Amino acid sequence: MDYVLDAADRDLLTPYVYPASWPEGGALRQVLSLLLLTSLGAELLYLGFASLSFYYVFDHRLMKHPFFLENQVQREIKLGVTSIFWMSFPTVTFFFAEIRGYSKLYENISDSSSGWPLVILSIGGFLFFTDMVIYWLHRILHHKSVYKHLHKQHHIFKVPTPFASHAFHPVDGFLQSLPYHIYPFLFPLHKVVYLVLFVFVNVWTISIHDGDFRIPWPLIEVINGAAHHVDHHLYFYFNYGQYFTLWDRLGGSYRHSSALLGKGPLDHVRKLAAAGKLRR
Repeated sequence: MDYVLDAADRDLLTPYVYPASWPEGGALRQVLSLLLLTSLGAELLYLGFASLSFYYVFDHRLMKHPFFLENQVQREIKLGVTSIFWMSFPTVTFFFAEIRGYSKLYENISDSSSGWPLVILSIGGFLFFTDMVIYWLHRILHHKSVYKHLHKQHHIFKVPTPFASHAFHPVDGFLQSLPYHIYPFLFPLHKVVYLVLFVFVNVWTISIHDGDFRIPWPLIEVINGAAHHVDHHLYFYFNYGQYFTLWDRLGGSYRHSSALLGKGPLDHVRKLAAAGKLRR
């Protein structure tokens, strides 16, 4: 995040926001700046990509499904925007620790004896680690002693739109984001790669709620995309994974996508339309 903070300081915060008596390296100023950049950036990322997905990818026929709630899109957006705002506060503690040098983020590829191979390996490591930890966190959030207090807010949307991607209780959302923030404190990761992965995981989260159930056939058994994740919303105890089906298979919670078997929510809408029972 120091790249983002440095750019914001140079082009906006130093000349227009903060008084000259506030040094750029001051802790209070850095925390306030990170809070502003994290909250505003995450909101724009969410609203921007979710809007593109909703208008250009999401199949709007799904809004005719019996499980689609009244004013659902507005409810998803309200919860998502609110959650991101509150999640920004604890998230900033990780970003502040990073710019203070407590993480294993590095700037120059030449600083590592492994060079580019480490960069490529770290991307795979990030995806594997975060997928694994989120799987188990997700299962814990479905435990009856926790679910009704946190994760239930996300599951009221049984046929989600892209705007449901970030529509969580703030504590739930932050807990599921923890693996992304913990990784660079445990393993070396290039700073630019970390920023790219931060954007990627947000866009991916939107994509698995986008209602586009198509998956390239060689990846059907591997990728946990929207086709698998919608079954998680519908059937609750299956497909907890974030990117891959690996941990669901190992944990006994894998369910082959109903949409890929012709029994998904869009198929149900088509049957209702054919029977003349589709709601208006």
